[in-house]
This record gives sequence, structure tokens and C-alpha cells, in this order.
Amino acid sequence: MQLASLDLNLLVALDALLQQRSVTRAAQQMGLSQPALSASLARLRRHFGDELLTRVGNEYRLTPLAVQLKELARMALSGVERVFSAQPEFDPRSSTREFTFLVSDYWVAVLGDTVAALLSEEAPHARLRLAANTPAAVDRADQVMLTTDLLILPHGFVTGLSHRDLYRDDWVCVVAADNPVVDRGLTVADLETLPWVVTFHGPTAATPAERQLRMRGVEPVVQVVTENFLTVPGLIAGSDRIALLQRHLVEQLPLNSGIRALAPPLDIGPLVEAMWWHPVYDDDPEHVYLRDLVTRAARQAMGEPEAVV
Repeated sequence: MQLASLDLNLLVALDALLQQRSVTRAAQQMGLSQPALSASLARLRRHFGDELLTRVGNEYRLTPLAVQLKELARMALSGVERVFSAQPEFDPRSSTREFTFLVSDYWVAVLGDTVAALLSEEAPHARLRLAANTPAAVDRADQVMLTTDLLILPHGFVTGLSHRDLYRDDWVCVVAADNPVVDRGLTVADLETLPWVVTFHGPTAATPAERQLRMRGVEPVVQVVTENFLTVPGLIAGSDRIALLQRHLVEQLPLNSGIRALAPPLDIGPLVEAMWWHPVYDDDPEHVYLRDLVTRAARQAMGEPEAVV
């Protein structure tokens, strides 16, 4: 296929149509008339030999091919925008860029505000978008990171991406404040018999701490699974359940949260939080700036001794 013969405006139209699933809404998004966008849809249908959007009742639905094209079009359009917005130098004071992170609610709780404050001070016209680092996104990180600036995640989940370690945290066991183990201390037998609340439980989804437990022969009795660390305290308080949480997160909880943090009865190692990005952005000036900002934020929030350079 000769790229020179393609109209890149069709890529913009394709992305809008597939995202909005409506000619009217897509036209409004693009600032075009409905007949103009209908003409673009007709050209796209001829190009692909597919209807792309089919009417079912009062709405349009994507054809199977359109479902495949939806994310590809968004990735391609993002790449085009990066190409034509590239500059020899990056000036954060004048940037209107939206920076997108894939993060956990734990990271937002302990570092999100510091990153947002620094970005607001140094790049007042830029915007920060925080999206969840779901197992599905992590499993497809090599593709997802083409259109996302940073993935915040410990080691052991992704390969083939550039990264920089940010800081260390410790894992602590949390139980209800009135659980009898609070007075006598936790034992390995408690880890093996108490019901667990775990975060991210699946073949490729588990915290590093849960993996360490299994490596040491402890198979948690999983009673509740959640994909949000901040929901764990409410699932522990007033119950006989147990969970593992990051120390910095526990320290931010209110004193009346109804839980107590106890030292694990075996060594499960530290948590090393890292930021990951696609290697194509290694030397991109605005991405270099962004990574430096996040590194500085980690040092400021965690304290210089705990920062990992």
C-alpha cells in the first residue's frame, strides 16, 4: 500500500467514528457537518470493504473489523500526533500536553498529589490523566505503552520496556483491630489458616508479596479479591480476614480505620515501585522531562534515603 496516496484526515475520521459510534457525535467532535463526515465514512467503507458501523434499532454498532480497528486507529493517531508535535526542545511552561499514567490507587494515594503539584507548578497548562493499570492493560503493555506515557508497576510483570526504579516500600500484614492475633503476634500458621483479602488474583495478576508467600510455601485461603488497595481496610475491619498492604499506604489511613498493621512472620522482601515506558520515547525531550519530574516527586514524597535512583 502506498502511504502517500492515503488521506490522513480519514484516520482522524475513523478514530472519531469508532470511538463515538455515531456520525452525528463524531461530526460534532471534529467540528464538521454531518454530510461531510458521512462522505468520509463512505470512503472508509470502500477502502476496507466493510460497513464498519451498522444500524441496530436506534443505535450504531461496530462490525467485527471495526472492533479490531478501534484501538489500532487510536494508537496510529496518537503516533501521528506525537510525530507532528515533536520539537527540538521541550518547554514545560508553554506545554498543553496531556500526560497519561497507568497506575494503582496505592500509587495515587502516596504520590499522585506530589506529581500533580509539581506538574502544575512547572507546566501550568499541561494535564495529568491517571488511569487504572488493570491486568488486561499490563498483559498488553508492549502495545498499550505506545499511546501511554508511563506505567507505574513493580518488577516481574512486564518485559521489553524501558524503566527506572522510583522508591522502596515495605509490606505489612493488616488485620482487624480486635483480632486476637494483635495481642500475640502473627505466625506462619495464621497466614495459612486465616481467610485472605487479596489484590489482583489470577494467573498473571498478583502482588509481589503474594508471589513471595507462595514461593515460601504459604498458599493463602482467598476469601475476597479486589483490584483496589484502598478498599482493603474496609474488608478487613470487623472480620477475621488478613491482607498485605504497603506500609506507606497504611500510614496514611485514619487512626479509626479499624485495622492494625503487624510485621509479617516471614521475610517477603521489599516492594520496589518503578516507572515503565516504551523504548521509542527514550530520547523524547518531553518524556525525558516527565520522567525527571516523577523521579523528583518520588524523592520529595518518600524522602531522599528511600528513593531509588
